[in-house]
Amino acid sequence: MPFYATQEKKDEQNVQKYFGGTYLHYSLSNGSEIRDKRIAWLVSILYDLDCLLHHSYMPRIRTQAISKTFPDGTQALHSVNLEIHDGELLALVGPSGCGKTTLLRILAGLDKANDGKIFFDEREISGLSPDQRDLGMVFQNYALFPHLSVFKNILLGLEKSNLPKIDKQEQVQKVAHSLGLSDLLMRKPSEISGGQRQRVALARLLARNPSIHLLDEPLSNLDANLRLQMRKELAELHQKHQKTTLFVTHDQVEAMTLGQRICLLNHGSVEQMGTPQELYDSPKNLFVAEFFGMPSINLIHGSIELKSNEEQSIFNSSDANLSLPLPPEIQPVRQKVILGIRPESICLIEHSTENLFLIHRTEYLGDSQVCYLGADELGITCKKTSFDFNPADKVGVDFNWDHVHLFDPANGQRIQFNDS
Repeated sequence: MPFYATQEKKDEQNVQKYFGGTYLHYSLSNGSEIRDKRIAWLVSILYDLDCLLHHSYMPRIRTQAISKTFPDGTQALHSVNLEIHDGELLALVGPSGCGKTTLLRILAGLDKANDGKIFFDEREISGLSPDQRDLGMVFQNYALFPHLSVFKNILLGLEKSNLPKIDKQEQVQKVAHSLGLSDLLMRKPSEISGGQRQRVALARLLARNPSIHLLDEPLSNLDANLRLQMRKELAELHQKHQKTTLFVTHDQVEAMTLGQRICLLNHGSVEQMGTPQELYDSPKNLFVAEFFGMPSINLIHGSIELKSNEEQSIFNSSDANLSLPLPPEIQPVRQKVILGIRPESICLIEHSTENLFLIHRTEYLGDSQVCYLGADELGITCKKTSFDFNPADKVGVDFNWDHVHLFDPANGQRIQFNDS
């Protein structure tokens, strides 16, 4: 609950208590006008202090077996168990139609789950209305009122606040200044750019400053340069405010650059949760491995077999004349596998006589180059800082086995071969 300055002495004591006695001092002998300014200043300080104290507490969000089926029979979510730590930014990512927005709407109270429960900390809030959940949402289409100015659009976030009108206006000015909107406050949404409209939507959220932020693909309508700029700004805003945040996106780059952890959804189910590095370096299955990485991971069908002397195992591709000796930690098992190797973990060998691939084309990306190679029915991609090869050259290939993944062709799950 906000502090209210009902007694001058109490105000002074509170300010001295929380600010160590370092505060601006006015003398009451200067008249009632100065006294009123002093009290207004105290109210403002105490309100800011209340915001600081209140929002130092960020709830943990937990879902328990959330399921959702639409009236037409479409199952959008299948027993989703999700946990967002207090003050964490979790990126919820997945292909279109995987249930990301549906889950976000259920958390916001805009839609209801057929089964399951939602907890903020250990308090179940499944039956609470959106205005009882202390959260704010930024939509993909900004949801700005076209007939209202930027100032009034931001002010809407404070509509239900008990703050005095002057404090609401000051809060809007403060947030607008922090997002570079001060010169645009009197304009209509149609008179500003897409990036600026997105900032207005964020400003409306920050003006109210709820404990939980829900962002539904807020960058998808922006061009590439604006997306990059807004990613930076969103990261800085979260670092500054440390709100419990769920960021929905279909873009793997946004998920990996913004999310402290990532939850990958597919067909309404959680495929894997973890840090960006965990999902990239240790994917649970083929879907996770293929979803992250540009260019995508190379997947080579083949089998692990023993050499005739039965002292070393080798990987033989089923689509090309590719035979690679395996390191000792990969046990010799006679079975079919899918080998996954990232483009940056492939080595190209000049003047090689084994495992030859033909270079089809190369792409120069400035900081790196991508090389597309083929042999028989197998095509692979390699990415390095630079190449000394040209299209139509033949080169040998080798793999960095520390970054090789092996998957079961039957179910797509990653196989653990000791340290692999």
